[in-house]
Amino acid sequence: MSKSSIGRSSPNRGSVSVAGVLLHLLPAVLFFALFAAVGILHVTSRVLVVDMGYRLSREEAESRTLTRENDRLKLELATLKAPARLERVAREQLGMAMPKGGAVVSVAAEKPSRPSAQADVARPAVRVAGRDAAGAAR
Repeated sequence: MSKSSIGRSSPNRGSVSVAGVLLHLLPAVLFFALFAAVGILHVTSRVLVVDMGYRLSREEAESRTLTRENDRLKLELATLKAPARLERVAREQLGMAMPKGGAVVSVAAEKPSRPSAQADVARPAVRVAGRDAAGAAR
């Protein structure tokens, strides 16, 4: 080799092309992008789990509130349907009174002896309530 050939270098020998650098960095960039995507998916899933936990907590609190309200309403209904209360309201607010002597008539239907006998019409049994000499109902 001559001295002139040693000092000369080909134009492609020390140069770096942009395409070569991109091809060399492509695996690292793809790995970083994959790592970032997995991280974003993980954070998103955790945020959704925490949000669902908050929703569940709110729904459980509402369920407890509605259960307490339902229990309170059942108690109120039982109180309002109490016979003693109904009698008091009938007397005080509606001006009603117990009926006199033979004013109460109890009618009960007799059941037919044969269930298949539709043609037989049952006659109602009539019982008249009365009071004895002391004023008590019989």
